[in-house]
Amino acid sequence: MGPERVTFRGWLLPLALLTPQLAVVGLFFYWPAVQAVGQSFLAQDAFGLSTEFVWFENYRALFSDPAYYDALGVTAVFSAAVAGLSLGIALLLAAMADREIRGGGLYRTLLIWPYAVAPAVAGVLFGFLFQPSLGIVAQLLRDLGIAWNPLLDGTDALVLVVLAAAWKQISYNFLFFLAGLQAIPRSVIEAAAIDGAGPARRFWTIVFPLLSPTTFFLLVVNVVYAFCETFGIIDVLTAGGPGRSTQTLVYKVYQDGRIGADLGGSAAQSVVLMAIVIGLTAIQFRYVERRVAY
Repeated sequence: MGPERVTFRGWLLPLALLTPQLAVVGLFFYWPAVQAVGQSFLAQDAFGLSTEFVWFENYRALFSDPAYYDALGVTAVFSAAVAGLSLGIALLLAAMADREIRGGGLYRTLLIWPYAVAPAVAGVLFGFLFQPSLGIVAQLLRDLGIAWNPLLDGTDALVLVVLAAAWKQISYNFLFFLAGLQAIPRSVIEAAAIDGAGPARRFWTIVFPLLSPTTFFLLVVNVVYAFCETFGIIDVLTAGGPGRSTQTLVYKVYQDGRIGADLGGSAAQSVVLMAIVIGLTAIQFRYVERRVAY
């Protein structure tokens, strides 16, 4: 007997259930998006007292700015590193936690906790740990003979923000990977073990393919996270420096609009950033999803 199908006798209850979510999405996403598109065609002073319609002039200036292409390259490297690192570590932790061990529930709870930390707080934590003069981790790196100074070295700064952003996202990925692992029938894995498949072969030929829907979902979520939700970490740790080495697209929007008072230019950047994220998501659904087995 199949599951019971939920039906509504009228349209008022479904509308009442949907209205709060639609209102939040419309108020905090669609309306700001429409405002950004409109503002990207305007040239305004810092106080909004004078406005001039300039058509595509903001976009022309944007695509002729070498600093914008530098930020695009930094964003590509940053997002790929954050997504790969957070997904890889989360999958490893989920595979280790998906076992019958003593205190397993406590371990899983501790692994989930970092997700409750705000991005700015995560930035502060990593700032203390990796501070060149006083940080514990920085001291260990110096003892190992590794030169570490994210305040002056752009590569060190980029590594630092990648580590902080990935650490913040590992718990989220861990939750989904663990749920996916627990949904795999044990009989399938036991049958492969009886046939002589070792742990590594069972994981890569059976477990990981069955996790492909979860992995695909998390890949999309992590790319969007790296593009749009890491502003607080970058702002606290490096403020885009040194020398724009950690200036991602979302942080450049803030610097040009909030600090540089170029409201029209920053609006154009936000529109382009939104288009890039939508395009990347569409590409992932178009090509990556082909390899997903539901």
